Amino acid sequence: MHILHIHSNFNAGGKELRSVKLINAFGKALEHTIVSSQPDALSAASAIDRSIVVRCPQDFPPLVGKPLPGRLQRLAGAMRGYDLVLTYNWGAMDAAMAHTVFRDFLSLPPLVHHEDGFNEDEAGGLKRSRNWYRRLALGRASALVVPSRRLEAIALDAWQQPPAKVRRIVNGIDTAAFAHKPKPDALPRIIKQPGEKWLGTLAGLRPVKNLPRLVRAFSGLPDEWQLVILGEGPERDAIRAEALNLKIAHRVHLPGFFADPEKAIGLFDLFALSSHSEQFPVSVVEAMAAGLAVVSPGVGDVADMVSPENRPYISSAGDEEAFAANIATLAHDNALREVVGTANRKRATAEYDQNAMVAAYRSVYAQALRKPRFP
Repeated sequence: MHILHIHSNFNAGGKELRSVKLINAFGKALEHTIVSSQPDALSAASAIDRSIVVRCPQDFPPLVGKPLPGRLQRLAGAMRGYDLVLTYNWGAMDAAMAHTVFRDFLSLPPLVHHEDGFNEDEAGGLKRSRNWYRRLALGRASALVVPSRRLEAIALDAWQQPPAKVRRIVNGIDTAAFAHKPKPDALPRIIKQPGEKWLGTLAGLRPVKNLPRLVRAFSGLPDEWQLVILGEGPERDAIRAEALNLKIAHRVHLPGFFADPEKAIGLFDLFALSSHSEQFPVSVVEAMAAGLAVVSPGVGDVADMVSPENRPYISSAGDEEAFAANIATLAHDNALREVVGTANRKRATAEYDQNAMVAAYRSVYAQALRKPRFP
């Protein structure tokens, strides 16, 4: 069985690494072709098990452009010969539209679309024109998979998708892998020194992650605290500039993307998320599984994800002062961090283990293929 994955980019981020986990879980019974609209944005592919057949073609029709009939037909034609097509987020919506328009004419395989959230251009609110386009483009999708309650509500209301088509599957991880304390030198280019405490995050360095906000919130912590941001992306210079402006660049570290978060996140003493927009961020689940307290704006489902003990430290989405104050409160209270982190680990183990996630995706894909099981 051959699966086609269509992404706007396949650099390491939440949805991409979840896709990798699913590919690895499904095993060698499947072959995969992964399309990235940005040809050099394929870093997440390095985490795929090498025994699995994966292709990353450079000649797939472009995902960006006017949705004219000829271009859509070329996109649709490129989907022929696969058993299942999986599309991801707005960047692949033209592919979903091409499938809807030409599915019957070209006898295309079934398509399942995945929505995980919004980039900076929709972080403050949905665009009406895009809502209309999504309604049309998803017309013949077998299913629409979302990770959060908020996205589920948007899919049913703004995008007017039938309830039977919308499937909410929360993001899961191998929670047991995060139970062990990593070695101080687990990360490249930085070693945790005795007496140091780390405020950390995992995020693509993109504007929607609002990482300069995290730098500002961190700036008031005592000197023994270091800020460690694991990830890669175009906002690296903006983050460094903010740290230099606040004269804390020597305490702000950007080691880059790290493929095995379970081997690093336990080095953090406190986890923070600073995004304008999220839905069900995998990084928060990973922090919880590592026994960390989490500070975050109240974006997406974050307040519902964390333990009741952690919820007082989830601030209003636009309140930067409260965000910084919550970081300071937890940073100055070791015992409080321990209590909150322990509660988070228990919740992650009970609610967000990846076995349930993998089983749910198997069910959705099997239904799309009209098969009793997948793969």
